[in-house]
Amino acid sequence: MYRQLVPRLGHAQAIGAIAHRLYRLIWKIPHQRIRYEERGPAINESATAARARKMIRELRSLGYRVVLAPAVLPA
Repeated sequence: MYRQLVPRLGHAQAIGAIAHRLYRLIWKIPHQRIRYEERGPAINESATAARARKMIRELRSLGYRVVLAPAVLPA
């Protein structure tokens, strides 16, 4: 988010905008009795799959041959 705001707002205002967004989130949790739920990387498996597809596409564009093998889980 910061990197998207810096070109438009500049460094100081981008930091202020992100701080304001965090403040609003923190204020909302106790005042509107919203339950906070931590969302880790396991929640969004589609994003992980999309990232893997993008990385494979980039490797192929650079001339690498990519072969997908099934993942082996440790015992």
